[in-house]
Amino acid sequence: MLLKTFRWSFAVTALGLALGVWYGGWTAFGVIAILAVLEISLSFDNAVVNAGILKKMSAFWQKIFLTVGVLIAVFGMRLAFPVVIVAITAKKNPIDAVDLALTDKDRYEQLVTDAHPSIAAFGGMFLLMIFLDFIFEDRDIKWLGWLERPLARLGKVDMLSVCIALIVLLITSFTFATHAHQHGGAHADKAQTVLISGIAGLITYMIVGGLSGYFEDRLEAEEEQERESNRSAVVLAGQAAFFMFLYLEVLDASFSFDGVIGAFAITNDIVLMALGLGIGAMYVRSLTVYLVRQGTLDDYVYLEHGAHYAIGALAVILMVTIQYQINEVITGLVGVVLIGWSFWSSVRRNRAVAEAEGAAAPADTARVP
Repeated sequence: MLLKTFRWSFAVTALGLALGVWYGGWTAFGVIAILAVLEISLSFDNAVVNAGILKKMSAFWQKIFLTVGVLIAVFGMRLAFPVVIVAITAKKNPIDAVDLALTDKDRYEQLVTDAHPSIAAFGGMFLLMIFLDFIFEDRDIKWLGWLERPLARLGKVDMLSVCIALIVLLITSFTFATHAHQHGGAHADKAQTVLISGIAGLITYMIVGGLSGYFEDRLEAEEEQERESNRSAVVLAGQAAFFMFLYLEVLDASFSFDGVIGAFAITNDIVLMALGLGIGAMYVRSLTVYLVRQGTLDDYVYLEHGAHYAIGALAVILMVTIQYQINEVITGLVGVVLIGWSFWSSVRRNRAVAEAEGAAAPADTARVP
């Protein structure tokens, strides 16, 4: 099962490392390996959240996620996205942007770094909305009950998550503008860009997430009431799966922002970045499918909670990095610690449930005449 699920990841790893050696020797080999590990560590929580969504989809759409989705993740976000950012920032056409990335790597890195505030605002707001909608929902299973119970009661207030997200965005853009003016105003003009980018992230979440949720609810209603034909249900399932697929891709894009920006701490070579981050993205994809097929989220019920708390932490970190620099190691460790903690809590819960069932079994046997 493990080999079958990860076989494409292993193949892409071998090919990527071989291309790296051909492109830049053994130094490139080491850089690609480091970038792949960076991407996996930063996006492990992404895999857990993806698995929670992907388990609702058919085997066909899981294959689409692993094929078409990988092409979008690797070539779209890890290769094309930084080039598009440079093209927009430097007001160049895509061909000139690619030429800049290959011939003037320092200038290319500077342009992508300059665009970081708007990128972080978009991704931070998208991820923050995912976190807020999760913690404000009343769930049967609660991990940190002392925190989640009162938050679930607050979640009954309509549009609370949107209001909180907008307040966070306004505070961030205001402090960013104030700081820029106090230090010479070099980035004062970007405060408005941060605000617009954050609103765009919020709108994107509401549109894509809303559509996927709408079709998913309709599908569940049709299955329960059985008022339409099997053919109609199949079409509806396709619509729901398609919008959930779009939701997954935007989610992956938001997660990839910190990886792309963090990669510049290691190299500014666009080819090595694409190979290293692409290998990492492939493992995240395979891990997502593995978690679904093994039923890991059902066995370890707090994992999804830990991943969403990691999303909330990443959202906050992205918003903070608009103004301050945070080491990528801290970003990765926060996610790993939260997911590790939730996994350990799940193991303890499973042991307690097993012990309770074991203690109840002899008592039931004793009552049998």
